[in-house]
Amino acid sequence: MQYHRDGFRPGDPDLHPAAPGHRRAGDPLPDTVDVLIAGSGPAGLCLAAQLARVPQIRTMLVEPKLTPMEKGQADGISVRTMEMFQAFGFAEKVMRESVWINETTFWSPGAGAPLTRVARVQDVPDGTSEMPHVLINQARVHDMFLDLMRHSPTRLLPDYGLKVAGLTIDAAATEHPVTVTLEHTAPGREGRTETVRANYVIGCDGARSAVRGAIGGALHGDAAHQAWGVMDVLAVTDFPDWRMKSFVRSQHDGILMVLPREGGHLVRLYVELDNLGEHERAADRGMGAEDIIAKARRIFSPFALDVKEVVWWSIYEIGHRLTDKFDDVPEDQVATRAPRVMLAGDACHTHSPKAGQGMNVSMGDSFNLGWKLVSVLSGRADPALLHSYSGERRAAAKGLVEFDHKWSRVVGGRAEVDPNDGLPTVAREFVANLPFTCGLTIRYETGALTGADTYQRLATGFDIGKRFHSAPVVRLADAKPMQLGHCIDADARFRLFVFAPAGDAGAPGGAVAMLCDWLEGDAASPLRHHTAPGEDVDAVIDTRAVFQQGFRDLDFAAMPQLLRPSVGRYGLRDYEKVFCADPKRGEDIFALRGIDRSAGCVVIVRPDQYVGHVLPLNARDELAAYFGGILRRRR
Repeated sequence: MQYHRDGFRPGDPDLHPAAPGHRRAGDPLPDTVDVLIAGSGPAGLCLAAQLARVPQIRTMLVEPKLTPMEKGQADGISVRTMEMFQAFGFAEKVMRESVWINETTFWSPGAGAPLTRVARVQDVPDGTSEMPHVLINQARVHDMFLDLMRHSPTRLLPDYGLKVAGLTIDAAATEHPVTVTLEHTAPGREGRTETVRANYVIGCDGARSAVRGAIGGALHGDAAHQAWGVMDVLAVTDFPDWRMKSFVRSQHDGILMVLPREGGHLVRLYVELDNLGEHERAADRGMGAEDIIAKARRIFSPFALDVKEVVWWSIYEIGHRLTDKFDDVPEDQVATRAPRVMLAGDACHTHSPKAGQGMNVSMGDSFNLGWKLVSVLSGRADPALLHSYSGERRAAAKGLVEFDHKWSRVVGGRAEVDPNDGLPTVAREFVANLPFTCGLTIRYETGALTGADTYQRLATGFDIGKRFHSAPVVRLADAKPMQLGHCIDADARFRLFVFAPAGDAGAPGGAVAMLCDWLEGDAASPLRHHTAPGEDVDAVIDTRAVFQQGFRDLDFAAMPQLLRPSVGRYGLRDYEKVFCADPKRGEDIFALRGIDRSAGCVVIVRPDQYVGHVLPLNARDELAAYFGGILRRRR
């Protein structure tokens, strides 16, 4: 963590100096903003936390509720989302507070016994990620994003008690073309409206999104026709797997899921209730917490369930639905104008909570969108970059909806057992789908942001278009063992990881030194093209190198200047850009990620932690072309 870059900073390093000129939540509404975000759920807060770090961007976040969330709703955090939290800097805090899901168990009626444990499965396969699968109250995730925003240069916080009532877009306007009508929801001010003009509006306002409705969007798909109850409880039970994630299927009373929660005692139950009619809503049945408890007791029988406190409960039915497009631009106008209004999270896709993906995919949406908005609003990229958001994330959401539809049928289906392995269907499908539920199957298609697989053979473990799979390394300057992926912050910068060929120690004339010299000094270099005058050399593209030798066999002072640059207003040396393999611990990144030892390679990682390209060390033209297709020339 670097925080004395521009001068000594005492105190909390996460508390950034306040940038002048930013309004505070509760102040009179501004006339104009760069970005207006509707909704302070996971998608809205993940986006706001990225924008809050950039002093030049004026952001407003509105929320109809009057206070922050305290309890309830989503709880599962996939390993992919934990990797994203690492980029924000609070993964360790989440790991400390949360409950880790290490195994999942499956219970069904057995011969001569009402319930028997029929299978148990490791929840995160070995080698999947350095991060665990965890459960934690969604409100705590909100708190961590809010803390980042509160400590950011802009001191951004939500404006509670405001909702989007409507918006209009002036497609001919170049500045603040979206006029948003905001309606007050606080007692005594209900119904009063004000307007704010924005350059961009992001609808993170849920399944009944007013923003989606204002741009003519609609959710398409099927209804669940099944009521489910969910509750967080403090209870006493003799069910053996009360602190394991468990699927429990009864003989005649349906199924439930047990999800242990943080704090050592709290548990969440998802309980199958009644089938619904074609046009019936769960609310029409008038069911409550006692109905959920009664059904859970019948499913758990003969195990006892004595509920001492219901912390939160809800009854819901959720279909599998997806909107046509995640932005406001009709297909026939894509070539002539860029998006001004975009959707994220439940505003553009809904699904059941059975696979634990809703909150994760919602934050994945806005993590994808955040760096693109920063790049456009800071002048690094043309507004046309924003078209890639709908294309990439709608495909990801479509995959989720299709998976969730299939998984829901498996969870609610018959308790069949495979004669080959003896596993019940739900357990076998659970194992097969672990990469999906870990959040690791999203793969962006080839395009401007994702290169072709021409050189994939140079790094077979860094799949182009998929998330960057971190691995252990040792930092040369201070011999610190660490994960290479942990040097990727949520700061909208690209990463250029240079993997050295065998025998290359960074000396002049070697492949690494020649590439670094070209990147730093050649007029055709993307660093020269896309970094503005006066910016540090790594302000847009952060170059780092990994060598095959041990750290005692390399000389930091002999490294190319680009790998030990002078940064900040004092021109201080950056000591954190050179790494080595870690064979001492048996964790050689070159072997783990299939990197060609003789040739080495360059791995480009996008700001959202996805692999943009894999190239040979001498592929100068391809390297320049990749960045030239995304970023503006700035000098």
